[in-house]
Amino acid sequence: MRKIYPSAADALEGIVKDGQLMAVGGFGLCGIPEALIAALRDSGVKGLTVISNNAGVDGFGLGQLLDTRQIKKMISSYVGENKEFERQYLAGELELEFTPQGTLAEKLRAGGAGIPAFFTRTGVGTLVAEGKETRDFDGHTYVMERSLVPDVSLGKAWKADESGNLIFRRTARNFNPAVIMAGKLSVVEVEQIVPTGSLDPDAIHLPGIYVHRLVLNATPEKRIEKRTTQQNPKGA
Repeated sequence: MRKIYPSAADALEGIVKDGQLMAVGGFGLCGIPEALIAALRDSGVKGLTVISNNAGVDGFGLGQLLDTRQIKKMISSYVGENKEFERQYLAGELELEFTPQGTLAEKLRAGGAGIPAFFTRTGVGTLVAEGKETRDFDGHTYVMERSLVPDVSLGKAWKADESGNLIFRRTARNFNPAVIMAGKLSVVEVEQIVPTGSLDPDAIHLPGIYVHRLVLNATPEKRIEKRTTQQNPKGA
């Protein structure tokens, strides 16, 4: 099975469609698949429901797809860095399923493990639990959460071999393993591709069985959300 594609656009060809449920890795701008997001924007697909911890920032990351109105719904846990996200939601132009961060991670992990649902105490007694089944275990109330299985997942890793075995780098790992595991089809952007067999098996974070397509982006921008260069003279 050929896994390596010559460009991000080629890696998405034939698998992205209007109205899909998609998951995108990253946390803020850390560990986002920059080239794949840009290729998704350029593909013109629309009406997407996107699972991601957040939606990048204005004009970068998933923020680009908000600007082009290709996303109809976000399943997220944080929206604070994107003003256009906030504006569209408050104006009723964008649907939002707000999900506690740990629950979001577990919904993806469970989807990748073939677990259809699980119980958690997070959100009990709040809006998060409205309309969901609850049960009592050992004197505590738990809410049932359904897992997430995206049609397509876009992830980012540091290094891969030609079989798709992945190594992540530090905090850029974040949601990526769960996102990649959960997808029915998973496309992963990496900074290095090495021959199969050259990675130490003990160093592999995610086996290639979860990876369907690979694309090389050796020089991602890795934009920083906020950079502090000096202390505010007012101490704020």
